[in-house]
Amino acid sequence: MAWSLIHAGWMHYVLAVFNAHDWTMRYVTTFTTEVFSLLNSIIYFHKAIQELQRAHNGLSFAAFLYAIIGAVGTMLLAIFLSTAESWKPLFHRQIRMGLTEYAAAISIIVFIALPHIGELESLDKLTLQVSTSFRPTSPDRSVFFVQFWHLDVTWIFAAIIPGLIITILFFFDHEVSSIICTIDRYGTKKPGGFAWDIVLLGTTTAICGMLGIPPANGLLPQAPLHSESLMHTEKQEVRSVVDGEEKIEVKEVRRVYEQRWSTFLHAGAILAFVSPPLQHVLGLTPTSVLAGLFLFMGEQSLSVK
Repeated sequence: MAWSLIHAGWMHYVLAVFNAHDWTMRYVTTFTTEVFSLLNSIIYFHKAIQELQRAHNGLSFAAFLYAIIGAVGTMLLAIFLSTAESWKPLFHRQIRMGLTEYAAAISIIVFIALPHIGELESLDKLTLQVSTSFRPTSPDRSVFFVQFWHLDVTWIFAAIIPGLIITILFFFDHEVSSIICTIDRYGTKKPGGFAWDIVLLGTTTAICGMLGIPPANGLLPQAPLHSESLMHTEKQEVRSVVDGEEKIEVKEVRRVYEQRWSTFLHAGAILAFVSPPLQHVLGLTPTSVLAGLFLFMGEQSLSVK
């Protein structure tokens, strides 16, 4: 696997150097992005069902029933809070915006804490598996890096084929996801950094290969849910000529607030929660809450028009 991901890494660099986005994504239409969004939703729903199936196999009947309640409750509370911006005149506008933008996070925190209240604490539960020490999780390894340089040369070149498949999959996945988040309805103005994104993706893919772990293609910043949370209303002057007279109309338009902080904070939060001691906090999360998050993300992907 290591050499497959290393080959995928330099292939990503080649795609970025030749700016492959311009001559491959010109044929991507709105229909393509909608079908891709549907695929993502189906994957989210499937993942949620898988988590509940694991809960059914590993928990008592009462605990499994609560796992279903936790998953559905996480989803419904997140959906309810995501509509807070329309609750006017209830609460101040900033409070409503905060509830809307952090709906998923609030719902997750609530349903993580709920099983520790009253008699629910006595129920057995499945939680996310986390490492308790800074060392490889595999008992067969004592160092983080795999010794990929000891592989026979024949197999090194043979690894180019799966590396090419991974590159095509990652490139299409990343590019279409980025296009979905910059479609006309979001009113983005700044040019996209597609080539730099591919360079970064190639670097992380190669590093994952050297570490002997599955490649990570985190698309949280390139998710419609992220773009929707950054939507705000702006007043824009529109000039028009009527009967030879120039008129200026002020219209309210919705567009994305373009900045770098939210993506940086996403990455920082991920780094923090995969490191001690916050990794222990992550281990308190029931898998049913994760299933509820998948259900919410699938629903949001379907509801974005």
